[in-house]
Formats: sequence, structure tokens, C-alpha cells
Amino acid sequence: MPEQPREERLAAAFVELATTLAGDFDDVQFLRTLSERCVDLLDISAAGVALAAPRNGRAEVTGSDARVRSLERNGADWGEGPCQDCLRTGNPVEGIALDHPDARAAWPRFTRRARRLGFHSVAATPLRVRDEVVGALSLFVDGPGTPDPAQLRLGRALADFAAIPILQQRELRRQTRLTEQLETALESRILVEQAKGALAQQRRITVDEAFALLRDHARSRRRRISDVAREFLDGTGELPLSEPAD
Repeated sequence: MPEQPREERLAAAFVELATTLAGDFDDVQFLRTLSERCVDLLDISAAGVALAAPRNGRAEVTGSDARVRSLERNGADWGEGPCQDCLRTGNPVEGIALDHPDARAAWPRFTRRARRLGFHSVAATPLRVRDEVVGALSLFVDGPGTPDPAQLRLGRALADFAAIPILQQRELRRQTRLTEQLETALESRILVEQAKGALAQQRRITVDEAFALLRDHARSRRRRISDVAREFLDGTGELPLSEPAD
């Protein structure tokens, strides 16, 4: 069967990437698919992807094959390589030979490792939505030469497309976490209010005095007042509480 024209393969790649957005979205699997399609469409040897690390977290990396996945993990650990430069600056890295003095000076460990793995040159482009950089895509060539401008333009288009769902999923996760935090806060408030009322009725004191008892008990044991309130309502824990000192 003759190979599909590149235009048809490109259209199929966009459809495939769009299809992966349905159901349970997996960042790494989505970006691995992106890297594999880059190899197919751009006539390069391998492609790697690095996501911007969450605060105090570890960067996620993937790639079209085991070589580049290992290399991108090394680059993230060392803070070296074109993907890491893209993440820091938000600017693309034009094609450069890995034995070029500029590459060796900028990424000494990365270039040594990349050349041992058989890569000759590399370029990279950020995954960006407007001014927000969510990741970076690297393009590797085994043979002579460097990725040309046409390859970089197509790689940039694929990267820009991929950045949108990544950013959307991050915002969705942020909103989900915020909703969960608000629900937890509301649940805690309800528990405390219920415990205040029940304790006030049990001790024949005001609700303010009941709250002071709950609060002081929680503070003395370095616990959350909502946990103390829950145990009081459940009849578990260290109750009855002692009366506050006069």
C-alpha cells in the first residue's frame, strides 16, 4: 500500500491528538503521541517533550523513543538542553549541531549524553498559549544537518496545538482542587456549628461558650477544631471536655 501524502498524515495527526482529549486525559500519553507524530511528519529521528514543572514538583518528560525519554529526563535533572532553555525563556532554539562550541558551552552534560546516544543536532520550540509556556518540544536528527525552518514551523504548529488542551486540563484540575477545598471548608464549618449547638444544649451554656470549649480543647491538643467537633458529635475521642477556667 503506498504511503499516505504528508498532508493527509498531518490531518490524521491533528484528528488523533484531538481524539485523545476525550475521556480520561493523560498529559504524558498525549505528549508522547505528539512526539511520535512529529517523527513521522517532520522527517526527524526523534522528538522529546518536557512539561513545565509544578511548583516544588518534578518536571514530566516523554518522547518518541527510549533514547530521547532518557535524555530529556537527564536534561530536566541537570537543567540543561534546548527544552529547558525554552521553558526558561519562552523562546525557540534554532537548529544547532550538538558538537558546536555554543551547544557544548550551553549544555555540557546534555550534549555529551546526546552524542553518545547517536544524536547529531537538535532544535526546540515552546508549547505556549499566548504568554504562558506549559512545555517544550525538542526535535533531534541523527544524520548530518540540522532541523530546517520548514520542519521547525510545522513543529511549532503542532506544539501550539498541543499547548491548548494541556493548559485547559491544568485549569480544570486547579478548579477541581479549589472546589474540593471549598467543600471541605464548608463541611468543617457545618460540623463546628452542629457541635457548638449540641455542646451548648448539653452543658446549658451559650453557643459562644461552647465554641470556646471546642477551640481551647483543639488548641491544647494541637488539633483541628473540625476534628474535635466531629469526635464530639460521634461520641468518640477525649470528651467530655473540661469547663474553661474562670
